[in-house]
Amino acid sequence: MSMKPLEFDRRYGELDQVISAYAGMPADDEPDEPSEALRAYLRHTWHTRPWALATAERQIREYARTPPGRLRLSLGEFYPVPDVGLAQSAIQDWLFVIADHLKRSIEEGEVPPPAAPGTHWEWHARFPELGQFLGGWFSQDMPDEFPDHDAAVHNYTATTDPHLVARLKGELHELLALTLEEPGYALAVTELGMEVDPPQPYSPSGWLAHLADTLGGFKADYGPGPAATD
Repeated sequence: MSMKPLEFDRRYGELDQVISAYAGMPADDEPDEPSEALRAYLRHTWHTRPWALATAERQIREYARTPPGRLRLSLGEFYPVPDVGLAQSAIQDWLFVIADHLKRSIEEGEVPPPAAPGTHWEWHARFPELGQFLGGWFSQDMPDEFPDHDAAVHNYTATTDPHLVARLKGELHELLALTLEEPGYALAVTELGMEVDPPQPYSPSGWLAHLADTLGGFKADYGPGPAATD
């Protein structure tokens, strides 16, 4: 019988977040040097959910101390670590290295400075609604579904909860506040799922700024109207 969601989260929820940060990245952590994947997890989590770091350290260390056997794995009672490019015999030591880095970061207050995301996981963890928007409305199928970019944006605002539209606007302003070079913004929209070019004559950053302005004028059809005046 597979583990119920509540029990899974209690035992492995944050461990799963850490391991997810290694998708497409090498698990090359060393005792004196965390991997790029772990640095991305630390950077994002310190600035968004710092309390989760201690949970991650505890769950990873407990898992490494009592690795699952075949029977419990087959019953779905344990978290199966995805393939991270390491031999099965090396997984336990690797997990202890990760736990030690997390412990050191917490105890010594090693808070990474704010910076642009460094991995695919970090881009989506930091800009989740922008990833939904670009990946869902501006995939390679966009020209077959909409006559132009503005029509796709209109469809998004017309079919998406206003609270999520507001969240997208905030994420656009946060991305623009990174003040990246133009290749950095091209990388950002690609990492976040955009598979078509911005409309002419916009560069990636110019189109993102245009989107922020467009959504700034978005009027949600909910809530009380303006107060009456005499």
